[in-house]
Amino acid sequence: MTIPGGTYVTTAQAKAQFDKGAVFIDSRVPAEYAEEHIKGATSVVYREKHSKVSTIDPEDKMDLAKLPADKAKPLVFYCNGSPCWRAYKGAVMAIKAGYSKVNWYRDGLPAWKAAGHPVE
Repeated sequence: MTIPGGTYVTTAQAKAQFDKGAVFIDSRVPAEYAEEHIKGATSVVYREKHSKVSTIDPEDKMDLAKLPADKAKPLVFYCNGSPCWRAYKGAVMAIKAGYSKVNWYRDGLPAWKAAGHPVE
């Protein structure tokens, strides 16, 4: 439950980030995002060669241009919770690209909804 250069956040911590205006990054595929996502989240799909593993493959892709230009802006990456690793891998890519306030919300959308937090 750690991420080098970033912060692992619980549902309560993710909600606190949400309330402070952090940018939520939905790493899931477009159809999942279209069906439902955390309110105001930005879709930045993480395309992975190997799902259900935390290892980043050289063929993995994420459009970093969709992230905020301000690399100091707090970001919260999420996906479908365990066993989804897209949010973790996307967060790692953002950290490597120079983003300084990267949060990994491991429990993701299922826990967010279970807590009654806003979705759209």
